[in-house]
Amino acid sequence: MLFKTYKTTFLQELSTFYDEQEIESFFYLTLECFHNKKRIDLALDPNMEMDAMQLRRWESALAELKKEKPIQYILGETEFYGIPFLVNENTLIPRPETEELVEWIIKSTSYEIKSAKLQILDIGTGSGCIAISLAKSISNAEVFAIDISEEALATAKKNAEINEVNVDFILKNVLETENLGNTFDIIVSNPPYVRNLEKSEIKPNVLEYEPHIALFVNDNDALLFYRKIAGLAKVNLSENGILFFEINQYLGKETVELLEDLGFKNIILKNDNYGNNRMISCCL
Repeated sequence: MLFKTYKTTFLQELSTFYDEQEIESFFYLTLECFHNKKRIDLALDPNMEMDAMQLRRWESALAELKKEKPIQYILGETEFYGIPFLVNENTLIPRPETEELVEWIIKSTSYEIKSAKLQILDIGTGSGCIAISLAKSISNAEVFAIDISEEALATAKKNAEINEVNVDFILKNVLETENLGNTFDIIVSNPPYVRNLEKSEIKPNVLEYEPHIALFVNDNDALLFYRKIAGLAKVNLSENGILFFEINQYLGKETVELLEDLGFKNIILKNDNYGNNRMISCCL
């Protein structure tokens, strides 16, 4: 079957689930993943064909998309900060807002951190996207990453290998940790922060497929992880170190107040590209 013919079928089959632009994106992501071909390749060779085995693979992906399974999980991969990452149901799918957090940290290291060898810790690393992107971009960094999930860490280790960086991955429950055992110039975390009361805002492809342990917190203590991590940072952050968080957009004020109460200074609440309170940095 011609790819251009199947594209029409692909668009029609998914039209009741997604808008056309999103379906086009799915089609070309799948084309690149399954065949290592880009949009331009199909444009230059409109008679490109797939065989019966390849068609079955596409049909399987199509069936999964109809169940609103995220395309990243179907393909088993995504891109974050310009580099490839494996993802699966044990890891969150990296978001553009988290790329903004990584960019902020990288820019900060050029003038705020003066250490010859930066010690960086990523708490709740998941796929390893933050830790690995920082290790890839900051040449003088020694990067550590912790997570409660063995399965997530297994994926993160593979991602470090793929991207040819060294990250020290550690299995640890941060809520049960009293001391991080080292001093860090940067501590960063994108912890669970979605309250159960916000579940109605979450799309089915997230709610039904992404790991809830990495997403949700109890409504009665939504800042549990921020309080714990900030407390550890008071002990394990270097003299000129910086603590970075990705945060719940609805709890910017409350998160700032929490950090102030714990004695942190130079607190910066930063919006993402959508204008939402999304990131915080602070120091002791």
